Amino acid sequence: MSEKKNQSFEEMLHRLEEIVRGLDRVDTPLEEALALFEEGAALVKNCTRVLDEAQQKVALLTLSPDGTVTEGPLDKTEA
Repeated sequence: MSEKKNQSFEEMLHRLEEIVRGLDRVDTPLEEALALFEEGAALVKNCTRVLDEAQQKVALLTLSPDGTVTEGPLDKTEA
């Protein structure tokens, strides 16, 4: 799927739920199960990246040196 890179976090999470349902079925052929597993692993990696970026942004918003809430750039090289 070439559209994976353009999917939102919510879309990726929804697709992961579909994949889990497919893997839970006992009648899923092995080849299909392996393909679903590979797709799911890639989605987990992308979801983790998105969550890590969000966590970094929240940390930047809440951890200013003087204790106030400020917003800084996500990429520290932009500062």
